[in-house]
Amino acid sequence: MKKTKLFHIIIASGFGSGFSPFAPGTAGSLVAIAIWTVLFYTIPFTALLVVTSLLVVLFTAAGVWSADVLEPEWGKDPSRVVVDEMVGVWIALLAVPGNNVWYILYAFLFFRFFDIFKPLGIRKMEQLDGGIGVMADDILAGIYSFILLIGARWLIG
Repeated sequence: MKKTKLFHIIIASGFGSGFSPFAPGTAGSLVAIAIWTVLFYTIPFTALLVVTSLLVVLFTAAGVWSADVLEPEWGKDPSRVVVDEMVGVWIALLAVPGNNVWYILYAFLFFRFFDIFKPLGIRKMEQLDGGIGVMADDILAGIYSFILLIGARWLIG
């Protein structure tokens, strides 16, 4: 296997989590949560926000590219491509406050709700072509989850 193709498989499959025989999207989301949680406990919170934003940008670009490369072989938006779930959950995690780890669970649950049921135009994003279509629905699910978490934080105080 060529090194270039291996790179795309590693990125698209969320470091292999997309090959999970059960709920690969959830597995990819959990890998993203695990990465973020390690960062949450090891770097200052303001740095975490910057790092998370960089992860979103870098993995969105790499995800679009990798999905475009693998789509001819794997088909349109295959379940083993989970980098989109990783990016979506990282977007939701941007709303987690630095003093309440319960919001990590809420970010995960809100994101998975929007990703599975695809309300409010999320399903329409899947109609976009190539890697953009693979990534766009989960980015929007992440944005909706972010908005819900910010709203919850505002209501709860």
